[in-house]
Amino acid sequence: MNTAKTLLLGAALLLAGQAQSETKAVAADGEALYQQHCAQCHGGTVSKAPPLSLLQIMSPSSVYRAITSGVMQEQAATLDQTQREAVAEYLTGASLQTADAKPPAPACTGDAKRFDFGALPDSEGWGVSRDNRRHFDNSITSLRGEDLPKLELKWAFAFPDAIRARSQPATAGGALYVGSQNGTVFALDQASGCIRWTFSTVAEVRTGIVVSPWQGKEVNPLLYFGDLVGNVYAVDAVTGKLAWRDRPEDHPSLTLTAAPALYQGRLYVPMSALEVTAAADPAYACCTFRGGVAVYDAASGKKLWIGYTIAEEPRVVGKNAVGTDRIAPSGAPIWGTPVIDAKRGVMYVGTGENYSSPANDTSDAIIALSLDDGHIVWKQQMTPGDAWNMGCETEEKINCPPENGPDYDFGAATILATDSSGKDIVLAGQKSGEVFGLDPDAGGKLLWRNKLGRGGIQGGVHFGMAVTGDTLFAPMSDFDGGPRWPGIARPGMFAVDIKTGKQLWYTETTDICAGRDYCQPGLSAAASAIDGAVVGGAMDGHLRAYDATTGKVIWDLDTAVPFTTLNGEKSHGGSFGGAAGPVFKGNMMFLSSGYGIYFHMPGNVLLAYGLPN
Repeated sequence: MNTAKTLLLGAALLLAGQAQSETKAVAADGEALYQQHCAQCHGGTVSKAPPLSLLQIMSPSSVYRAITSGVMQEQAATLDQTQREAVAEYLTGASLQTADAKPPAPACTGDAKRFDFGALPDSEGWGVSRDNRRHFDNSITSLRGEDLPKLELKWAFAFPDAIRARSQPATAGGALYVGSQNGTVFALDQASGCIRWTFSTVAEVRTGIVVSPWQGKEVNPLLYFGDLVGNVYAVDAVTGKLAWRDRPEDHPSLTLTAAPALYQGRLYVPMSALEVTAAADPAYACCTFRGGVAVYDAASGKKLWIGYTIAEEPRVVGKNAVGTDRIAPSGAPIWGTPVIDAKRGVMYVGTGENYSSPANDTSDAIIALSLDDGHIVWKQQMTPGDAWNMGCETEEKINCPPENGPDYDFGAATILATDSSGKDIVLAGQKSGEVFGLDPDAGGKLLWRNKLGRGGIQGGVHFGMAVTGDTLFAPMSDFDGGPRWPGIARPGMFAVDIKTGKQLWYTETTDICAGRDYCQPGLSAAASAIDGAVVGGAMDGHLRAYDATTGKVIWDLDTAVPFTTLNGEKSHGGSFGGAAGPVFKGNMMFLSSGYGIYFHMPGNVLLAYGLPN
């Protein structure tokens, strides 16, 4: 485990166990193995690798899974099973045999476990509707902005073996479907939080859950989602049984982090990669992955084709300073859910940076891919020449491309909106702190752009925006600073006119962290809108509701506190981050608290709020 990919050990791991290591001999062996294989990066030579203090708050089973079948298995390949167990138990101070024995919630009984075919799915994808607008209208929820201060906690669910919660739930059939860091997908009863069924995957599920539509009992609805090591799943929504599973590509670094899109019997799966971190090793031939969308027959799981964001296959273009091959073009991963535009026969995706040099013209871009065969119909690049990988964060910078960033991905899903005059507009937000409006009828011609925030590797618009009418709501992270990302940080919520790109209002998030570790004021998580309000979670653990017209904070909920969960134990919320924005259904709001990655406050709770009875 001697590359910067070890930062994902901390990113992939979970709540600390409470027991001590079984024996001092095991602890000593684990410490020696950690010093030999892990400490080089976690000791500070890689700036984003979590320090030992973060590794020590994780659970032993999650560490063990990460180095056995998860994102760290390549780095742990030389360790046998006993050695891996020793590392896991040394880091967490807990035994693999005793941790997390208690179920997270009771099993459902009676009516609570029955699937209601009259309760159709409320959404067509991660963004609620197929256009990714993330507006929960009055056909989905009865809640309005003025109702939010009245909400009270109905139940709290603790994700087992977790320090983060990043999968956006979906509602259908009276169930709430959600993935978790330890690879379990849960079907919970919406009203009580009891468990209807569970399904175990290979690795963490951080994608949102997508539910297929149905007409009646003659059709078995399916759930669709992906895991951290690149598997896409279809699971029976009623029984939790596997229908099919596939890995779209054989690339070892393939990962699925965004919810797929489902349209007319086809499943569109966005592909990204963890190869950007492997490049910290000078001996790694960087880089061979290229982003794309894999398209499946949703019922059978037959893969139809892949539409790549880089049409050219990577090839060797030179050597690095130690003689390892340099390979390009690479990168341009897709971190967000595709937008399906059936009217124009395309889907819109946003891409990330190139991993190797030379940078090409499809990184940091909005791209329209054909729905027929995946070829690039048009592209609009926003930040040319952005090639970056984790080699740039090491002292030697052997694999760092000469461009050296600035790593301005489009992490937030692209949106297709229609303004009040009937004009369609493609909307996008970038880690540069900019938001954009593009014309889908003119080959993606830029209608407007507005730089709202400072931007950075974890700055700018991070995971998701929302649209109500003519207003775009853009949460701003602005976590990073320094000479590479000059300017003044502007953490908070912005409202922008989608016709002109002009700022309507901005509400800054006051820094209330007061020196707390891993606490920041920025808004990293995806926002969600209802009539009269937009709701956004901040990295300080607070969920805030803003008046849609004025930006005034009308409700402030602190979730970075202990909660008594359904199993009777105490669990803790933390920072908000990732694509798991609040979900509304009827008079209820469901939200996950705990980002627990890249130096943000960990947590592992799923919270259900509703109006008083």
